[in-house]
Amino acid sequence: MITEATVLAPTEERHPGTVGIDALGTLEVLRLLNAEDARVAPAVTEVLPQLAALVDAAVTAVRAGGTVHYVGAGTSGRLAVLDAAELLPTFNAPPGLVVAHHAGGPAALLRAVENVEDDADQGAADLDDVAAGDVVVGLTASGRTPYVAGALRLARERGAVTALVTANPSPELGPLADHCLAVDTGPEVITGSTRLKAGTAQKLVLNAFSTAVMIRLGRTWSNLMVDVVATNAKLRGRVVRILREATGAGDDEARGALEACDGELKPALVALLAGVDAATARRALAAAEGSVAHALAALPVPGPVPAPGTPSAITDSSTPRPPAHVPTGDPA
Repeated sequence: MITEATVLAPTEERHPGTVGIDALGTLEVLRLLNAEDARVAPAVTEVLPQLAALVDAAVTAVRAGGTVHYVGAGTSGRLAVLDAAELLPTFNAPPGLVVAHHAGGPAALLRAVENVEDDADQGAADLDDVAAGDVVVGLTASGRTPYVAGALRLARERGAVTALVTANPSPELGPLADHCLAVDTGPEVITGSTRLKAGTAQKLVLNAFSTAVMIRLGRTWSNLMVDVVATNAKLRGRVVRILREATGAGDDEARGALEACDGELKPALVALLAGVDAATARRALAAAEGSVAHALAALPVPGPVPAPGTPSAITDSSTPRPPAHVPTGDPA
């Protein structure tokens, strides 16, 4: 087995361009950090084909009743927890759809817990409920964290789809992954501090992965968050604004549609766009497995009007407002 003593992961190598960083002025330090950060997005671009394949595999798994699991330690685990937690308010993803497993549990989120990342058995134990049909995404900057290794081995044994997100172009755990996303971010500005470029790359990959999965599952309509959960004043205002932008309805009409639909955005949107009542909108959504585009396609909708967000669509509420943009492809 490759060990740290014999071969350093690229993320642990010393960056030749930052050896004098401690002697620079504040602005120069920030410019150097920013210049290195600018390398991350192009590096992520290189793994987009692999990421697309993983998204499609996850969509297939979720539609069949499977769960997506994130597994990581340290920064990787914290980013996994963050991404999973944000899916509920953003897309109304049901609990258990995406589950994050962080080495050391909740205590390790706020304070580093020593040695937990080296426990492969705990990685397997934390994934004990994984099953065939699930997707397990392991996150490790070095590409060899034992906690992640234990989880991926168990997932492979159980017949789950496995993926690895790493900053090591030649990761030790690569053979355990059906989908290997190796984002080559190179040495860190501060040697070994993978909360920097490697962490940024992992966040970009996770954000893109989960957002694309939600889009493919029909949890957006156009570029609008039509499954958003209005849990505070800001989000309640956003829900009304989404209805107005998507349909051209005035404020009072949008709020009335929401009230008729018990505050739920999707049925209110379908009701306004198709000119139907709340019950009909709900039935259409249920038949379309929650996809607004498919629900609208199944309803008798009047002719097209200006696209959502255009001035005429917002100001003209005198006629029925069918969808001017119905996403193509298979959003549901």
